[in-house]
Amino acid sequence: MAPMALSASAAILPFKRISSGSKLFNSSSKTFGVGPNFSSLKTCRGSGLGIVGLSSTGSNNGGFVDLSESETPPQTYAWQDNKRPRVCILGGGFGGLYTALRLESLVWPDHKRPQVLLIDQSERFVFKPMLYELLSKEVDAWEIAPRFSDLLANTTVQFFKDRVKLLHPSDHLGMKGQVASSCGGTVLLESGLLIEYDWLVLALGAESKLDVVPGAAEFALPFSTLEDACKVDQKLNALERCKFGKDSMIRVVVVGCGYTGVELAATVSERLGNRGMVQAINVNTTICPTASSGNREAALKVLSSRKVQLFLGYFVRCIRRVGDFEASVKPTESGGVQDVAAEHDSEKYTLELQPAFKGLESQILEADLVLWTVGSKPLLPPLEPCNKLHELPLNARGQAETDETLRVKGHTRIFAVGDSAALRDSNGMLLPATAQVAFQQADFAGWNLWAAINDRPLLPFRFQNLGEMMSLGRNDAAISPNFIEGLTLEGPIGHSARKIAYLMRLPTDEHRLKVGVSWLAKSAIDSVALLQSTLTKVVSGS
Repeated sequence: MAPMALSASAAILPFKRISSGSKLFNSSSKTFGVGPNFSSLKTCRGSGLGIVGLSSTGSNNGGFVDLSESETPPQTYAWQDNKRPRVCILGGGFGGLYTALRLESLVWPDHKRPQVLLIDQSERFVFKPMLYELLSKEVDAWEIAPRFSDLLANTTVQFFKDRVKLLHPSDHLGMKGQVASSCGGTVLLESGLLIEYDWLVLALGAESKLDVVPGAAEFALPFSTLEDACKVDQKLNALERCKFGKDSMIRVVVVGCGYTGVELAATVSERLGNRGMVQAINVNTTICPTASSGNREAALKVLSSRKVQLFLGYFVRCIRRVGDFEASVKPTESGGVQDVAAEHDSEKYTLELQPAFKGLESQILEADLVLWTVGSKPLLPPLEPCNKLHELPLNARGQAETDETLRVKGHTRIFAVGDSAALRDSNGMLLPATAQVAFQQADFAGWNLWAAINDRPLLPFRFQNLGEMMSLGRNDAAISPNFIEGLTLEGPIGHSARKIAYLMRLPTDEHRLKVGVSWLAKSAIDSVALLQSTLTKVVSGS
């Protein structure tokens, strides 16, 4: 999943008035590390910046209103040392976590070593390029989704499981003749905790975009997060149980034939084997249009061998459920309660396909499971600040525009990486939202934070394309390294090379060691099982 978008981490809400009775998030937060100071409510040091909140009453100040006496004020997080720089990182994907680890690895003067706080809505970091291996049962969840608390146990980085409710940057103060602020701004979390920061890193990731086709949000499953992968696996398990011993096949439709769609189609088709049929839809007339020719040809070969039907040159007009299934639980004949999930497992869906090019006819497909891999939206909504200087410059996709040093334009104390950043290459093209880009940006973001804090020149980011890797099932992959033109490693060799490359990219040495030992043990068990199977066939044949 080389070009796959990053996981959704946290959401910054628009700067606009929201009804005080509305509930923005339902989940409760859990914190790790330094606890908050509940004794007082503070403002940025020396900035004169008041605390702002959300309300449906009171005078309007561009969507902001001052907290009234009747409202509960937010509680301010107490940093250990207010004399040392305070770095707040929003989002714990490749961009956020690896930026934090990079900051930890650098050599700092004692009085300038920053305090780093990492915030993510999940308690686990997810190595997204290997989510497919959860479906093929090659890896366990802990191997590709370790807890942040475990990864950061031997570091000074603090982790909070929470969501972002409001962002109020103040690094614009001091520009255009205004009074300078001694802090970069504040972040208000869903839990009510207010965090002052000196430096901010936006690494919020993206989420699947399901609202472009009627029925997609209701009936299709995305494949972007650990939760998505678990839902798909559970659905496949339920369908396999439901169809066991029956003549009817499991029909799976994958919408989109980019990297994610092709890898997902290859993995699911291999898992189902003769028990299922996988159909893949793409608006382009070719799969993976941005992939190297070697990877594309290897993927086509695998899809063809597994009898995956490709509908190229089509887009989905709508998705509908077949029949009228009630959502309420129903009593069984024995007086028990029927499982709602089991009822939904028997549901079928129809997809209406419309040609994107002349010469093609409309199609209607029927599916037991629809997997959606088309489109994503960054978790940086449009902002309506209390004055123009607060604005983060966003592009049409909702990403923050940055300069070549990864600083958000107009904000000297805010950096953006991964899906949150809109950075262009030397040809003026936006860099792709891939794990490889985010990984490299994290390295530069960490260095440039060091440079900014120590009053050194910042380095311009230059992306180095190291090549492409695709998972095509158990013991099957395709790799096209960029440093050897025309070379493509396929099959078991490509699969082994891909796993080794990703093992080296895991976040910490401790986790790499644990996962490496686990994979070696599994490989040894698989080898013994294969040897026993071969010997059994030889003996029975003789």
